[in-house]
Amino acid sequence: MKRPVVVFSYDSGSLGEALAGEFDLPLVDASGLKKSRAKDRLCFYQQHSVESRFLAFIVSEGAVRIALIDETKVLAIEADFTGATVSYRRKHGGGSGQMIAKAVGIKSGYVPAVLDATAGLGGDAFVLASLGCEMTLIERVPSVRAILRIGLQRAKEHQEDAQLVETLERMNLLEFDSRDYLKLLPEKSRPDVIYLDPMFPERTKSAAVKKEMRVFHELVGADSDACELLPLALESVRCRVVVKRPRIAPVLAGASPSYVLKGKSNRFDIYVKEKLPDS
Repeated sequence: MKRPVVVFSYDSGSLGEALAGEFDLPLVDASGLKKSRAKDRLCFYQQHSVESRFLAFIVSEGAVRIALIDETKVLAIEADFTGATVSYRRKHGGGSGQMIAKAVGIKSGYVPAVLDATAGLGGDAFVLASLGCEMTLIERVPSVRAILRIGLQRAKEHQEDAQLVETLERMNLLEFDSRDYLKLLPEKSRPDVIYLDPMFPERTKSAAVKKEMRVFHELVGADSDACELLPLALESVRCRVVVKRPRIAPVLAGASPSYVLKGKSNRFDIYVKEKLPDS
């Protein structure tokens, strides 16, 4: 597991300082580059690392991204809950007809409490929260958890959007490793559904749509212990475990699901432990 080695801040506020302090990293003032060309920014970044390929935090306009920087490009990810794409999906994304909603068991009169044990940037948890699920989020990679926390905090500033505020109030981010959390979870606190979206080995580095996964692979590596989560989740859940997988991926931990929902590029493997309540 790798981590960012520097914080580049384009802002004059304290966010960059707090992040540098939290991770014990050097803070580099990049405010003079706000109007610079991309290649000049890349050159500046490279001057502040002895490695030709490295990870960094980038703070700009109150947002924090994790960037994978090499000699030719910058690939950056952030937890965004207010941008045009996520806002459109929240408002017009198909509601309970979405495949993820069917996978966790949302139906008329019933919305499950869901533990997202591999929260990442919070995208799927945000969709489920927008559909009414009370979401508990766990992300074990500290740097990813930090940008998720900051992304949630920034989104909460949009008090004019009542629906967004309600959605965010249903999302509770915890500072745990999911394996430890599940081992210690008392029976009375078990969620209705546990949602898993573990890493899958990277197949290509060419497609732009793979940017997020490329940065995650750099952060997490092969995520070789992901198979440990499924049996722990099955022991700790009330009703079902949902595992999101690429359509062509093998089942997690070699365990055959109760049934599968398939989309164009992804699928949901559902492991039923107990029937969901009717309401």
